[in-house]
Amino acid sequence: MAQGSPTRMVTPEAVALEFQTANVGSRILAFLIDVVVVGAGIAAGVTAAALALSASGAVLPDWLVIAMFLVLIPGWWFGYFTALETLWRGRTLGKAALGLRVVTREGAPVRFRHAAIRTLLGTVDFALASGFFAVVFVLFSRDNQRLGDMVAGTLVLRERSAATQLAPVSFDPPPGLESYTATLDVTGMGAEEYQAVRSFLLRARQLAPASRASLAVQLATPLAARLRPPPPEGLPPEGFLYAVAAAYQRRQRAASGGTPLPPQAPATAWPRPFPAASGTSAPPPPARAPPLQPPAAPPGAAPGSWSPPPGPAAGAEPAEPPPPAPGRQEAPDAAAGGQEQEGFAPPT
Repeated sequence: MAQGSPTRMVTPEAVALEFQTANVGSRILAFLIDVVVVGAGIAAGVTAAALALSASGAVLPDWLVIAMFLVLIPGWWFGYFTALETLWRGRTLGKAALGLRVVTREGAPVRFRHAAIRTLLGTVDFALASGFFAVVFVLFSRDNQRLGDMVAGTLVLRERSAATQLAPVSFDPPPGLESYTATLDVTGMGAEEYQAVRSFLLRARQLAPASRASLAVQLATPLAARLRPPPPEGLPPEGFLYAVAAAYQRRQRAASGGTPLPPQAPATAWPRPFPAASGTSAPPPPARAPPLQPPAAPPGAAPGSWSPPPGPAAGAEPAEPPPPAPGRQEAPDAAAGGQEQEGFAPPT
């Protein structure tokens, strides 16, 4: 018996949802329950019509009886599956008993056209070779789909074993990077990369500062090398990830037919701390270093007459330069013929 395979959907809010598709065994059991219900309804209708004709004493011609059967039985079959899946959000009595539901490939509830296509092609799936072709399609298709599901663009999911859904979170363009976010091309970014960026941004406040900075560099460096335009000079890795997440969500909304967010006027500078996603609080601001104070004058010197000591004497070795600050890597000396490196420098 084939096992249900996980399938991933990305909503217009750019949230990846992972579900378990129904396997062939549960779908067969659900279909058998529906067949019993449909057969019981047809038998009840025929019995009621026969009793009514017997009580009235009317005699119908054979051609009329055959025509009634040819119209009423397919109509009841079509109406049962189409009406229930449309009005009951993708469920029939058999699917509800087995914890199954029909949805579109985007995870939305099915509509009348989806249910109608599935029912019409169900006559091909189940009538030919007594359901053999339906079983073959479910077993060998990627998402356990029969022919009706492939044409209608639907999936049959296991509701009781579905993974926990992630709440939609909206990432706004970072202050000061609205124009850059509006022009950032994220077509080369996949759903799994976005999911990694999203998970980091939502859990950044729970990480130790060193781990937070290291993960931000690891995620931002390969994206900065591929996405265009490159991040502005001096932009921290985490700020770049916020811009990437906001641009990716804007692209998903536009691709799904939603109204894209209008670009806002850019601010003057990137403020600290980093902005948090909607619905979460921002991390505390970093501690500011105290302002530098001039060195004290030696005892006995007149006020304003003391000056800093001179530089190193002639022949003395120069002092080592201070280490570079974390952030983007500085370009090597022009005299050495080096070029600017893409990406972000690892935290020190």
